Amino acid sequence: MEENNFIYENGKIFTSDEDNLYADSMIVENGYIKWIGKKEERPTCDFPVIDLNNACVLPGFVDAHMHPVMLADFSKEISALPPKVNSIKDLIAEIKIKAQELKKDNKNEWILGWGYDEGKFAEKRSITRWDLDEGTEDFPVAIIRTCGHIRCVNSKALALAGIDKNTKDPEGGQIERDECGEPTGVLKENARNLVLPYIPELNEAEKVQNLVDLGDLLTSQGIVAVCDMGNLDKSDNYTYYKKAINKGFKQEVSMYYMWDFFMHDKDFAISEEKQNNDNQVFVAGLKLIGDGSVSGKTAWMDKPYLNSDSCGISVCSDEQLETAIDFCKQNKCQLSVHAMGTNAIKRVVDRVYAEKDWLNQDRPYVRVEHITLPSQDSIDKAVEKNIGFVTQPIFLYAEIESYLQNLGEDTMQKCYPIKSLLEQKVNLCFSTDAPATSWAVPSDPFVCIKGAVTRKAYDGTDCGDSQIIDMQTAIILYTKKSAQIAGFKNLGQLKVGYKANFVVLDRDIFAINPEDVDKVKVNKTYIQGNCVFAKI
Repeated sequence: MEENNFIYENGKIFTSDEDNLYADSMIVENGYIKWIGKKEERPTCDFPVIDLNNACVLPGFVDAHMHPVMLADFSKEISALPPKVNSIKDLIAEIKIKAQELKKDNKNEWILGWGYDEGKFAEKRSITRWDLDEGTEDFPVAIIRTCGHIRCVNSKALALAGIDKNTKDPEGGQIERDECGEPTGVLKENARNLVLPYIPELNEAEKVQNLVDLGDLLTSQGIVAVCDMGNLDKSDNYTYYKKAINKGFKQEVSMYYMWDFFMHDKDFAISEEKQNNDNQVFVAGLKLIGDGSVSGKTAWMDKPYLNSDSCGISVCSDEQLETAIDFCKQNKCQLSVHAMGTNAIKRVVDRVYAEKDWLNQDRPYVRVEHITLPSQDSIDKAVEKNIGFVTQPIFLYAEIESYLQNLGEDTMQKCYPIKSLLEQKVNLCFSTDAPATSWAVPSDPFVCIKGAVTRKAYDGTDCGDSQIIDMQTAIILYTKKSAQIAGFKNLGQLKVGYKANFVVLDRDIFAINPEDVDKVKVNKTYIQGNCVFAKI
C-alpha cells in the first residue's frame, strides 16, 4: 500500500467541480482522487482513515500569473514596501545600511531593491536618482517599481550604463527627464532594460536555492501550482525549476518565455518534451508586454490619465506581435499578452480574433493578462473566440492610492469588472502577479480573494461594490479556472481522476465575514496526497 492511500472524512470539502460542489469524504489512491462524495455513500475501502475534524478543505490554489524566479530573488533584496519602508527617507536609510555592509565586506556590488510605490511613500512622489544618491554614491543602486515596468537607478548606475541627457528613448520605453533634460533615474518600460547588462546576475546555485525557499512559502499559502510569466532578462527559468525540483521544490509550473529576449535568436525552440504538461514543469508558450501599468501611468488607455495629456505607452512592436503569433502557430503553443489599458487590450484582441484557434485544446490559444478596463467590443470578441482573461483583484486592493490619483474615483470603480465579465461568460481566472504588486507578501491568495469578495481596498476604500463576487466563485476562479487557462492537467478540482492537491484551512472560509478573509491561514497543504506543509 502506498503511503498516500487514505480515506478522508468529516470535512467540509469544497471541490470547485460545479457538478458536485460539496463533499465530506474522499478516497485518495496513489496521489489521485479515487472517489469523493458523502460519507454515507462511500464505497467499502480498507485504506487508513484521516479525520478532518469538520475543517474546511479546498483544492490547492493555482496562481495563473506570477513571476516566481523574480519573487524568489527579490526576497533577498531590499523591500521598498510597508511595514518596513513607509517613506523615501526609510528607503534611503535601508540603502545606507546595505552600502555599509558592502564596504565592511569589501564587496563591489549593486544594491538592488523592489516594490516601491510612490502612493505608499509619506512624500507621495516617486523616487529619483538624487534620492538614491543620498543612500550611496559609492555603489550603483537599482530599485524596481512594484509594477515591474519601471526601474529607478542612482547616478552611478546611470553612468555605468552610459545614460545621459543625450541618450535617446528606446522603442517602447521612456527615460524620464527633468526640466533641464537630465535623466531623473526613472526608466520606464523598455528603458528599464538599459541597465540590465551591467547588473550582475546571481549564479545558478543561488537562484535554485532561492526557488526552493520560495516553494516552502508557497506551500504554506496553499499554492500547489504557478505560472511563471517570464523574467526581466534572457535567463532560461526551465533549467532552474528542474534543478529546484531535484532539491525539493513541490509546485507544478507552467512557464512562458518572454519573446522580447528570444525573437531574434534563430536557435530558439521549445521541444515537445518541454511542452509536455505531464511533467511537473512545462513550457506553455510565449509572453509579450503590450503596455505598462496603471499605477505607473504607462498602461495604454483610450483616454488620458487624470490631470495629464498622456494615455500611456504601447510597448509591443508590430514585429514582436506578428513573429510571436507565427511562432505560437507553428509550435502549437499558447500566446500570453500583458494588456492593462483599453487600447492595449483592443489591439491584441482585435489581432488574435482574426486567427483560428491554433491549439484546439481545453486551454485558450491566447490569454490576455490583467484586463483593467476592457471595451465591450473586446469583451464580445474574447467570449466568441474563448480568449482567456487573467486578472488580479489584489491590484485595486493594494494599489488604491495610485489608481485614485491616476484615474479618479469613478474610473477606478470601473476597473477589473469581474462580475460583469463572468455574467458575459468570459473565460476568466485569478492570480496575483507577485511580486509586481504593492504588498509585502504579494503571493498571499487570501488577500487577493478579499479584494474580489469585498471590492474594497486595504484602507477600506470602496472599489465598486457592483462588481463583488461570492466566495464560491472566487475559489473556482483561483483553482479550476486558473488550472484550465494555464494548461495544468488534472488539477484545480477535487473530483475523480484528479490529483489530490488540496488545502485544509484553519476556519470555514465560506462562513466568515468577507472582511476577515485575509486572516485565514492554511493548516495543511497536500500535493498528490502527500502532506507537504503542516502548520506547527
